[in-house]
Amino acid sequence: MTQHTNGRAPLDPVRIATGDDPFVVEILPETPSTNAVLAQRARQGAPEGLVVVTEHQTAGRGRLDRTWETPLHSALTFSVLLRPPAEQVPAERWPWLPLLAGLAVTTALREEGYAAGVKWPNDVLVAGADGDRKVCGILVERIEAATGSTSGPGPAAVVGIGINTSLTAEELPVPTATSLAIESGGLVDRTAVLRHVLRVLFEHYADWVADSESLRPAYVRASATLGREVRAELPGGGTLVGTATAVDATGRLVVTTPQGDRVVGAGDVVHLRPAR
Repeated sequence: MTQHTNGRAPLDPVRIATGDDPFVVEILPETPSTNAVLAQRARQGAPEGLVVVTEHQTAGRGRLDRTWETPLHSALTFSVLLRPPAEQVPAERWPWLPLLAGLAVTTALREEGYAAGVKWPNDVLVAGADGDRKVCGILVERIEAATGSTSGPGPAAVVGIGINTSLTAEELPVPTATSLAIESGGLVDRTAVLRHVLRVLFEHYADWVADSESLRPAYVRASATLGREVRAELPGGGTLVGTATAVDATGRLVVTTPQGDRVVGAGDVVHLRPAR
């Protein structure tokens, strides 16, 4: 496939999935939100492993209902359907799914040569001379079985991932963002990055289903948050300032304050200083 001069080539479906992978990829030319499309498929009983990716997402939705649009072929925007088996993965383990997804993207980008790290719970940052910049955002949604359903698959997780691949500095949504092209100084093969991320994601997912504790050491090593002074903006409107010191067994962030350790299970975390 010929790469466009700006690195913005269409995805190559032949190269993404070989038939031996635990995922099946469907490419949409354009859609407001891959999460919305896949959530509907999940309610209709779609199997685990379905991936919906779009060449152009026009109304992507992130945490706190933030929305954005990216130029055609300038990003990877896709959603993955997972159905953790209830007999192995009780509901209390589901909060680890966002962390798992962030770790998978971080692992894949590190293997591609980027200085990536995961900001709790699941934003992926790239370290640079002028600080860390966000290259990927992730939103995980739990989808319940259709109303009135008495059979078929149970609840599902829709894992939405957006990676800035070929955005220029002028196209970035905020000054604290970046793209793979900016960080590498060259063209980015979107097809190769998508395939790499999906393979790592499903490897991590299989490990997590088998052993809930298996990913915590890797997450700690990949963390861009632990060791930093942080401010947690809590869902109820309060704030918590301290040093991020650990991630507990349920995926919550442990913040050490003068009043003792506190745990944060949800909310925005702001890095106040570089890691010590």
